[in-house]
Amino acid sequence: MHSKRKNLRKNLIYTLLLGFLFLFNFACQKSGEDIKQNNTDKPQYNIKFKKQGEVYFQDKNKNMTKAIDVEIAETPETRHTGLMFRNSMEESQGMLFIFDKEEQEGFYMKNTIIPLDIIFISSKKEIVKIYKHTTPFSEDDLPSIKPILYVVEVNAGFTDKYNIKEGDFIDWKRF
Repeated sequence: MHSKRKNLRKNLIYTLLLGFLFLFNFACQKSGEDIKQNNTDKPQYNIKFKKQGEVYFQDKNKNMTKAIDVEIAETPETRHTGLMFRNSMEESQGMLFIFDKEEQEGFYMKNTIIPLDIIFISSKKEIVKIYKHTTPFSEDDLPSIKPILYVVEVNAGFTDKYNIKEGDFIDWKRF
């Protein structure tokens, strides 16, 4: 009798554990209406761009060369997430990161699907470092080298196409 009760208890625990795992797996699959499955069974994220401002790229003489719409990442959470989980971004879009104080920073491409150009900018709004054609999903550190206050992320190839270089400038405004 004692071993039957022990077996029943063991079966009940296994059943509850399997039920919990099933519910947890189901909840994880459904937790985010932004996630869809495609034919290759890889998740596709449908994060919509939210225009919050504009960035104006300027040459060394501060003549505007290109303007883009940007989302603004200025909290620790939004700066950490950045453009992760985005399937695509229009050429005229990007993300402006604003830090609390000017210091050296580093970025990586973890969970970032699209290749980017990452532009590090000082408090004087001078471009101090550009990483071109970054590798999606890479966890390699991309350091600013110098203290920065801003970072702009754009699609890979953008800086070459619009001749944006270290030593150029930006300006921006919020909406």
